[in-house]
Amino acid sequence: MVPPTSQVVQPGVTSVRLYFLPIKTRIPWKFGSEVLTEVTCARVCLELTDPESGATAVGWGETPLNVQWVWPSDSVSYAGRHDALTQFCHILAEAWSGYEGRGHALEVGHQFLDDELPVQLDNFNVNRRGIGEPVPQLAALVCCSAFDQALHDAYGKLVGRPIYETYTEEFMSHDLAHYLEPAEGVSIDFSGKFPQDYLVDKPSNQVVAWHAVGGLDPLDESELTGNEPDDGYPLTLEQWIKRDELNCLKLKLSGKDATYDYDRIVAVGQIAERHAVSWLTTDFNCTVREPFYVNDILDRLRDEHPSIFGKVLYVEQPFPYDIEANPIDVHSVSARKPLFMDESAHDWRLVRLGRSLGWNGVALKTCKTQTGAILSLCWARAHGMSLMVQDLTNPMLAQIPHLVLAARAGTIMGVETNSMQYYPEASLPEARVHPGLYQRRGGVVDLSTIKGPGFGYRIEEIERELPAPTFDSMAF
Repeated sequence: MVPPTSQVVQPGVTSVRLYFLPIKTRIPWKFGSEVLTEVTCARVCLELTDPESGATAVGWGETPLNVQWVWPSDSVSYAGRHDALTQFCHILAEAWSGYEGRGHALEVGHQFLDDELPVQLDNFNVNRRGIGEPVPQLAALVCCSAFDQALHDAYGKLVGRPIYETYTEEFMSHDLAHYLEPAEGVSIDFSGKFPQDYLVDKPSNQVVAWHAVGGLDPLDESELTGNEPDDGYPLTLEQWIKRDELNCLKLKLSGKDATYDYDRIVAVGQIAERHAVSWLTTDFNCTVREPFYVNDILDRLRDEHPSIFGKVLYVEQPFPYDIEANPIDVHSVSARKPLFMDESAHDWRLVRLGRSLGWNGVALKTCKTQTGAILSLCWARAHGMSLMVQDLTNPMLAQIPHLVLAARAGTIMGVETNSMQYYPEASLPEARVHPGLYQRRGGVVDLSTIKGPGFGYRIEEIERELPAPTFDSMAF
């Protein structure tokens, strides 16, 4: 139907479909203490209707349910955690299909995240008591993110605009003061401010790409075993650097073995020097318990390999997921290198807590909801914190909001994007429409094919055959 003429519209969710798309990796993807060899992507189709005009629009969202990242556990099996997440997605599909919130996608998304998601998660965990560990908040956010992305995509389509053009006073009923509060003792006034004020106005279509170096990834041909896939894609770090002309490498470390971690940084750093790679970052995946571990590695690197130390652009989330339960003072780490929150940065309130403890950067992820990413971005930028956009090995549709966020966020350096390393074939239908999003050439990804309202998926052109939905309120 024709979009309504009024800019400030108050649509509501009228139906939801949920699909699960399984994917297997071409090589194992090791981070922290776990290894990923398969993942299920949750894809959501959500319909919005404006009651005033009767106009409707359908939006899409998708996220990998990356069990190992959202819910690390030594006591609950992968299958047990995976089943809990898919069950919770069904709970959320029911909740979203009957949700009564009205307004701009960010307004409705915020209402759901603040009021509905905690209730649904608490009820789900109570009903599962005795079965295993409770589903963590991070996992709940990831399950919710596909619905939230679909909400934003549908809103953009309803008003006939790219969704980032709607984060303005023209379309929104509330300014940022409705959602955000400044840090204690900081004189920041969010009144009269909208997300547009903190976003890049004219983003480049060329975004620098970060390559992930997993814990099991071979660095050069001497580390190949002969059991690697013969599929035409690079196998070693050196091969990837040469083919994609990479300039940024992200190292996944153990956080538990300082000798291994130090030696791994040096080995990758020496490869970076040989191939004129400019930047490195270290990701300990929340396994470190005290700052000395990171400080000692950085100080050794500074003293013994100063050129490699100089390539380390920032350090990502060494410390435990739950920052409220582990309020570690990290000023000594951030004094050495910029220190970015990732797994702990569920929302702007936790970013505020992190800042008070010494964190000075935030790694945004669309898998923690588009709504949450936009609000955290605004809070962090207003308080002078640096930004990155990190990957959840996003394939298919999930790659598009991820890269658009990176282009609009004004990151410290580009975007992490690694699905082309671990399951490139999964995105072939999408890559036929958006080739530059699913390959890295000249060290960048190319967003020039993203066009149209919402997230600019151009989904009507993507020839992907979906499985039967596992939830479909549209059928009722």
